[in-house]
Amino acid sequence: MNFLKITAFSLMLLALNSCKDQPKDSNSEQIETEVKQPFTVQFDADSAYRYVQEQVDFGPRVPGSSAHGKTARYLEQKLAQFCDTAFTQYGSMKGSKGQNVAINNIIGSFGPKKSKRILLCAHWDTRPMADQDATNPTTPADGANDGASGVGVLLELARQLQVQQPDAGVDIIFFDAEDMGDSKGEATTWCLGSQYWSKTPHKPNYVARFGILLDMVGAENATFAIEGNSWLFAQPYVNLVWQTANSLGHSKHFLYNQGGQLIDDHLYINKIRGIPTLDIIHYEPSGSGFGDFWHTHDDNMSGISKSTLKAVGETVFKVVMDL
Repeated sequence: MNFLKITAFSLMLLALNSCKDQPKDSNSEQIETEVKQPFTVQFDADSAYRYVQEQVDFGPRVPGSSAHGKTARYLEQKLAQFCDTAFTQYGSMKGSKGQNVAINNIIGSFGPKKSKRILLCAHWDTRPMADQDATNPTTPADGANDGASGVGVLLELARQLQVQQPDAGVDIIFFDAEDMGDSKGEATTWCLGSQYWSKTPHKPNYVARFGILLDMVGAENATFAIEGNSWLFAQPYVNLVWQTANSLGHSKHFLYNQGGQLIDDHLYINKIRGIPTLDIIHYEPSGSGFGDFWHTHDDNMSGISKSTLKAVGETVFKVVMDL
């Protein structure tokens, strides 16, 4: 994850127009309305935390490493356990130094034949070096928050969706090679897995109504401001997610504040695939914007909060089930 720039953009909250009852014509035909199955907003924060821990236990998931390979198998097995279908999309992209980077995008789907779909995603790799660390910037960090937290939330969501089947089709994608970018180089050196998928989706002409990206969603007292590209490309769905979070009592996390305009996986899904996709991402107005632990060796399990995982998981679960 990298900053593109910080921009001042106006946040215009949508007012909900009250609807007045219209007189009914006794001769008019009755209009059938969709009856949604009742559901319970269910999310087990202990389970999500365990999924984060299990990823971290493999070690830093740097593309090409042994830990990366073991984690890939683990993630595909977990999605196969919960989803109707699961598989790995293999590909290759050029890295920041011109090297070939193998891509392993791990994909699970609920209701793969349903036309109404929602895309949920996170990246599962870790950066090859903790380049913001003051004492040891050349070796990789655990990536508990930056990578594993979003995946952990989505694994628990998948477990719950297996029990309470959503009306919509749901595709969960764990993108590879998000964090290999050159902080001084081109934007396209980041988010290689999502770029590959956006150009060559797992199904030809794949479309979804909208997408939600989770990135760094596990820190204690994390705050999620409204990210600039999310507002630019997916404004109605930003409002939907933030309103849902507030209705569930998670307003201390989901803030109606402006955040930075970021290079993240959602940028390429929006620009290349054309699916309006928003980013739920930790943002602080000072320092790096992502917390003092970002790209340092302090990004470990000691910084992961079950309360934050629960706030994000409950919000996304309700959005999916309401669709």
